Amino acid sequence: MSGYTTPAAKGTMRRRSGRNRKTVWGQLLRGLLTAIGVTLGCVLLFALLLQWLKPSDQVIRIVNQLIKLGSIFAGVWVTVGRGGENGLLLGAGVGLAYMLLGVLLYALLSGQQLPFTAYLSDIAMGVAGGGIAGAIVAGMRRR
Repeated sequence: MSGYTTPAAKGTMRRRSGRNRKTVWGQLLRGLLTAIGVTLGCVLLFALLLQWLKPSDQVIRIVNQLIKLGSIFAGVWVTVGRGGENGLLLGAGVGLAYMLLGVLLYALLSGQQLPFTAYLSDIAMGVAGGGIAGAIVAGMRRR
């Protein structure tokens, strides 16, 4: 036999067992649930702060957008992981799912009918923010 070794024997190629394999849908679901959890925590904290701070409506709108973007970033971080692959697409997917769910819940719970462009701009913000976050997280080096 010659000195040839297979890639697996060299340790360059690793296989994961079926349990450890991450599916794209599972990754997206984990990211979405993380984003929802971060949102709930931030909204609860902000609601407590509202009693003391008494901010204007403009400040509330800005904080609301920051909570959304921060939640999407947290969800993307969990989905993609530092140095992960397909960060742009997975991040955009988390942003899309998060904002679609938010728009649907808002429409159902508030009973208000916003213009279609308002819903569309929220969804576009989620997709863009998630895609950017995914690209940033995927570009980070692993330690």
